[in-house]
Amino acid sequence: MATLLRGEAPAVLQAAEHAQYQGAYRPPGIPLAEVRRGPYDGTRGAVHRGANGELPKLLPLANGRIVYEYDRTGPDGIAIYRYSPRLSPAHRGLMDGIAEVYAEHKLMKGQG
Repeated sequence: MATLLRGEAPAVLQAAEHAQYQGAYRPPGIPLAEVRRGPYDGTRGAVHRGANGELPKLLPLANGRIVYEYDRTGPDGIAIYRYSPRLSPAHRGLMDGIAEVYAEHKLMKGQG
């Protein structure tokens, strides 16, 4: 990991847990794993602490269309942020795109 600047904390982005995906849009036939998966999962970096030293509760990415929510700080001191489909305006579009891929795959499998 790169050297952290003053006021920064190491962070990692991870898939949603129950609290983040509960009630999120899920097209019929799409596995829950797809709903939980965020487009930036696995990304490591740093977050800037607020003026009070607190970590931000939300990390809006892609001009606010993808949102990760602070979960906890791990034993290694790395802040864990989880994808929040409920708070991400792009989630419905992502799920509809995934549903299309699943439908195409099912159609191709049926023809093969």
